[in-house]
Amino acid sequence: MFQIKNFYEQLVQDYLWKRMEGEREEPWEGFFEDVACLALNRLPCRYVRHTVDLGAHLGDQDFADMESKVAEAVDKAIEQVRTHPRHRD
Repeated sequence: MFQIKNFYEQLVQDYLWKRMEGEREEPWEGFFEDVACLALNRLPCRYVRHTVDLGAHLGDQDFADMESKVAEAVDKAIEQVRTHPRHRD
C-alpha cells in the first residue's frame, strides 16, 4: 500500500482542536469526525509522502493561504454540524 496522506488532514485536525479548546459546549461523540469530513470536502487535496516534502516547496504566504482556507472550512463545518446534527442514539 502507498504511504501517502492528504496534507490538509493534519491542518484541519490541528485547527479544529485549537478552535474547540475554549468552547463551553461539550461536543458529542463523532462531532470532531463529522466536522473534519465536512471541512476536508471543502478543501482541495494536497497529497504528500512526507510532510517535509510539501513544506520544502511552500512559501510563507502559500502556507498562510492554506491555513486561512482551513480556518474558513472548519468554521463553516462546525456551524453546519451544530445546525444539523445527525441523530444521536
